Amino acid sequence: MKNADEQSIKTILQELVETYRLKSRLYQNKVESLWERLMGKTVAGYTKELKVRNQKLYVTVDSAPLRQELSYTRGKILEHLNQELGEAYLKDVIIR
Repeated sequence: MKNADEQSIKTILQELVETYRLKSRLYQNKVESLWERLMGKTVAGYTKELKVRNQKLYVTVDSAPLRQELSYTRGKILEHLNQELGEAYLKDVIIR
């Protein structure tokens, strides 16, 4: 039986993440691990940097044509990443 003071590990971890403002760092790591699977090896190969700041994903790529193509599909990228993150955390995707 549970005592009134007992909490689930999930609840405790969520409180720690919120208290220490770690959500951005956690999502940074998760986005980095998801990027190749969602975008494919070719896009991942041209991607120089992924950064999550202020609920925006900054993507730096080496190829101008790829940058243009990714700009057209920003909405889809945002939708897929938020779906994988389990919440609508990211508000925008900025391709540089």
